[in-house]
Amino acid sequence: MIDIKFLRENSELVKENIRKKFEDHKLPLVDEVIRFDLRNREIKQELQALQAKSNQMAKQIGGLMKQGKKDEAQVLKDEVAGDKGRIAELAEEEKTVEEEISRRMMVIPQIIDPSVPIGKDDSENVEVERFGDPVVPDFEIPYHTDIMESFSGIDLEAAGRVAGNGFYYLMGDIARLHSAVISYARDFMIGRGFTYVVPPFMIRSNVVTGVMSFDEMDAMMYKIEGEDLYLIGTSEHSMIGRFIDQIIPEEQLPLTLTSYSPCFRKEKGAHGIEERGVYRIHQFEKQEMIVVCRPEESPMWFEKLWQNTVDLFRSMDIPVRTLECCSGDLADLKVKSLDVEAWSPRQKKYFEVGSCSNLGDAQARRLKIRVKSADGKTKYLAHTLNNTVVAPPRMLIAFLENHLQADGSVTIPEVLRPYMGGTEVLIPKKSGK
Repeated sequence: MIDIKFLRENSELVKENIRKKFEDHKLPLVDEVIRFDLRNREIKQELQALQAKSNQMAKQIGGLMKQGKKDEAQVLKDEVAGDKGRIAELAEEEKTVEEEISRRMMVIPQIIDPSVPIGKDDSENVEVERFGDPVVPDFEIPYHTDIMESFSGIDLEAAGRVAGNGFYYLMGDIARLHSAVISYARDFMIGRGFTYVVPPFMIRSNVVTGVMSFDEMDAMMYKIEGEDLYLIGTSEHSMIGRFIDQIIPEEQLPLTLTSYSPCFRKEKGAHGIEERGVYRIHQFEKQEMIVVCRPEESPMWFEKLWQNTVDLFRSMDIPVRTLECCSGDLADLKVKSLDVEAWSPRQKKYFEVGSCSNLGDAQARRLKIRVKSADGKTKYLAHTLNNTVVAPPRMLIAFLENHLQADGSVTIPEVLRPYMGGTEVLIPKKSGK
């Protein structure tokens, strides 16, 4: 959410930003906010004048009563009573107008970084850099669930009976591999100076609306019936929510945190054949990284965060590339975003395994996360960033495809072996389909 003072003084720039995001249907919101904002300031001025008048008249009434001039005092009392009615009327209008402003401001997109490429959707995202050489082996690579089934490692049918589509049972070596990757990612980030956190897996509605756009909320979040609680779609939600209404001493910044959580997502909409299996699911686990920092440091942290994910995947011998998200692919709260995609030897293309985002002061403004300067004289909004460290089981797809051997076995890279009891190779229990 942008600063209303900025919108007031730069309405055309805000409109141009909306056009760059191809959200022209939101253009009228800018003028509507300006109109309501003008009325809101008029109301406040009138209220201040009436309250000042009321205070002054109260003193006059007291003086008249001391002088025994009850009739004159009564005239003033009647006038004050009339003013109180007007004050109550204005206060109610003020509340309504501020709600109208807030409702519109919540859907006007954040000003994107000048470096963001302009494009309508993810088809116009721009490749930045590749890391590692993508290899297509001289043998056929089965679909990822077929690889998992060769290790008796997945049961989608039973999960469907228990919970419906979009759920899974992981078992045996595949389940162990899943946990090993999460544990390795945790220690990898701790080694880079991040503090490990296990957050709440449910959050209240005021946190939900503070950390994400309404469109994202509708598409992602599961609500707990009868309670003001939502299941988190990513630990970023509760991690940033931790600082709601807080004033952070500047000397404590940056806060660099890495969090583990299960994640729950509706995943609305139809998906292609390449998103069956465990590509898009309603429940998964993830290691996340979150930074709360001073505004001038957020570009630097953005670069560090995506590099952490690249380094993690390369340490497991998985080729990756980075993709700059274009303007039309940015959620409304994001200033800049970059996806990390892993190589799929079976598909002979890359697919998303992580997303790094700089949200500027958008979340901090909504959640009132402020920083107190070192001298204690000023307060300002923090900047927040987040990035996926690793999110199996999608990451397992990349892992299994890139480490599958012609005989159906899967090699375990050296960095992961301590988390797999020293195992160097996984041997299938049955032939793949």
